[in-house]
Amino acid sequence: MTRSSLFEELAEIAKERIMIIDGAMAFQELVKAYGDQARSLLQGGVDILLVETVFDSANAKAALFAIRTLFEDDGLPEVPVFLSGTIVDMSGRTLSGQTGEAFLVSTRQGNPMCVGLNCALGAKDMRQFVENMSKWSDALILCYPNAGWWKRN
Repeated sequence: MTRSSLFEELAEIAKERIMIIDGAMAFQELVKAYGDQARSLLQGGVDILLVETVFDSANAKAALFAIRTLFEDDGLPEVPVFLSGTIVDMSGRTLSGQTGEAFLVSTRQGNPMCVGLNCALGAKDMRQFVENMSKWSDALILCYPNAGWWKRN
């Protein structure tokens, strides 16, 4: 399987899993789902909330909004929030077409302590995109690349 066809396959899987991209799930439904999950984690005593492997900023915005609501309106103890998107190839764009910079700008209101990228590419290929994101954010920068492409039969 070529790298291009692999991304096409991943895009099909993601379409099924991340329904906001085609509008199949309402923003408030996502906020409730993320809020329920974050509430349980906070009540369980987590030290950090990580919103990760985000392909679409609308999902990230829903998660961040839900988390901020728990802190500000529900009075749950505030913990650091990390945000990590993923890009699909060397174009540096998310599955929904955003650049890393646009992803940061569109999620800034969530006030994450740390932002960056994960998965998709190896460390060498991700470096330029992470460096560029660092120019657009006052938050700490993170990067945790994949361990390489898995072998498929």
